[in-house]
Amino acid sequence: MLSSRIGILGGGQLGLMLLQAAIDWNLDIHVLDPDAEAPCRKIAPKFTQGSLQDFDTVYNFGKNLDVITIEIEKVNVEALEKLESEGKRIYPQPAVIRRIQDKRIQKQFYIDKGLPTAEFILTDNRADVANHIDFLPAFHKLGRDGYDGRGVQRIPSEADLHKAFDQPGLLEKAVPFEKELAVIVARNPSGEIMTFPTVEMVFHPEHNLVEYLFSPAEISAEINAKAQEIARKTAEAFEIAGLLAVELFLTADGEVLINEVAPRPHNSGHHTIKANVTSQYEQHWRAILDLPLGDTDAYAPSAMVNLLGEPGFEGPAVYEGMEKLLSTAQVFPFLYWKAITKPFRKMGHITIMDKNIEALKDKVKFVKENIRVIS
Repeated sequence: MLSSRIGILGGGQLGLMLLQAAIDWNLDIHVLDPDAEAPCRKIAPKFTQGSLQDFDTVYNFGKNLDVITIEIEKVNVEALEKLESEGKRIYPQPAVIRRIQDKRIQKQFYIDKGLPTAEFILTDNRADVANHIDFLPAFHKLGRDGYDGRGVQRIPSEADLHKAFDQPGLLEKAVPFEKELAVIVARNPSGEIMTFPTVEMVFHPEHNLVEYLFSPAEISAEINAKAQEIARKTAEAFEIAGLLAVELFLTADGEVLINEVAPRPHNSGHHTIKANVTSQYEQHWRAILDLPLGDTDAYAPSAMVNLLGEPGFEGPAVYEGMEKLLSTAQVFPFLYWKAITKPFRKMGHITIMDKNIEALKDKVKFVKENIRVIS
C-alpha cells in the first residue's frame, strides 16, 4: 500500500499538511489544483494545474494513479465514479462525496438514518423561504457550494427575508445552543474506527468560520460520550473510508445535534499535529491506505487559533508578532505559504499547549493580541 501512487484533489493548506505528513512515509503523492501558486506547489513531488470540477481534467489526472483522495469536497464526482468503476481506490468514496456536497441531501440523510439534527425545511428559492415565516428565526443554507462560512444567512424575522438565497437550499431552525463541538472520526476500508477527543469551537461573530478552539471541550463526561457516539454512528452510516469531521451543537437542554460534516481533514483538527500522538493528517493516510489506525490520545490540553488576514490589508503577507510567539513556551505557528493576504483569509494557525487550562486560555488571549497578518 505504501508504494501506491496517490493523488490529492486540492492543493490548499489541508493538502499542504497532508503532504507534510506523507513525507515521513515517502509516499508517492500527486496533487491537482487550479491555482498555479497553490500552497502545495512548492513541496508536492508531482503537481498538476487544472480544474477540480472538469470531468476530463480529474479523470486524466487519476487514470494512472492507484489511490485518490480529496482536501475539498467541490470536485467532479462523475469523474471519480468512472475511475472507481475502473478499479481505482477513491477515498472518501464518490457516493459519500456526492451525498455531502449537497446540504439538502446531507440533512435528509441524517433523518433517514435516525441521526439527531436540527429541524429543517427544504426550499427552492427566496420566494419559497417567504412561505415559512412561522419557522423563523432560522438559518438559510445553500444546498451546494457553501464553504468556510459562505452560503449561510441568518434570517431572524420577516424583515430579513431579502437575505435568503434565491437558489435551492434549506431553512434550518435556529437552535439555542451553549457550545459548538466537533469530533473527527477515522474509518478505514476494513471498518476499524477511531475518534479524536471532542473539541469546542468558537466562531468569528461576523464571518462564520472557526476563530479558535479548545481540546478537550469543557463538557461533562456524559455529553462527551454522546458526542463521540454520534460521530461514530455518523461515520458508520456513511460507511466512509478516510476522515469525517462531525460538527455538533450542544443545546441548552443537553441535546447533541449534528450541524454538518466534512469528509476530509478539517480545521477542527489542526492542533493534532503537535498535541496528539497521531495527527489527523497521518490518520487520514492510515485510513485511506487501510492501515491500522493510530493512537489519538492527547499529550496535553491544547488550543488552536486560526491566523486570519487582518481587515483593511490586501497584498504581500507580513506576519507581525512572530518573535513574541516564538519566545513563548509550547506555542507553535504553522503558516500556509500563501503569498498574498486578504481580509479574513486563512493564512495559518497557531497551536498552543499547556497542562493548566487557565494558563492555556491566557496563552490564547496572548496569541490573539500579539500576532497579525498585514501587508
